[in-house]
Amino acid sequence: MAPKPETLAKLYLEGTPVEISTETRAELCEFIMNQFQQLPFSVQPSGFMRYETVEELFADLEQGYLWVSVETYDTDLYPNPFYGFAFLAIHDYDHYLTHSDFSLQGEITAYQAIAGRAPSLEIQKIFYSEIVLKSAAHIYLGHPPEPKLVFA
Repeated sequence: MAPKPETLAKLYLEGTPVEISTETRAELCEFIMNQFQQLPFSVQPSGFMRYETVEELFADLEQGYLWVSVETYDTDLYPNPFYGFAFLAIHDYDHYLTHSDFSLQGEITAYQAIAGRAPSLEIQKIFYSEIVLKSAAHIYLGHPPEPKLVFA
């Protein structure tokens, strides 16, 4: 049985924000940079382009490029906004590789792909918060929640 967006959203919305160590932040950034450098397509920054459907996303990837919003990930999680930008490109490629949509189940499937490559449990927990819990909160609220990191 698939988890309900409301259940996961409440974990995010009611959860106490956590801080990660300097070492974990460095490990996260190194992982993101390594994954980003392996992407087999051109990543284009955009201040306005957003994919409404995975079909649009998949079509662009099949043409060899991906648009990524520069305003989506400017959180305190990363030492500079580039890492959030790179993370979003990696995450979108995981949707493509797993043929998953933007539903909660699709986000869980994309999370499972990156979690399987993550170098540690701490990094998996960060991705769970960023991908699954934040997406559930977005679905539940109907708009993006305030960004924070929550370990459920």
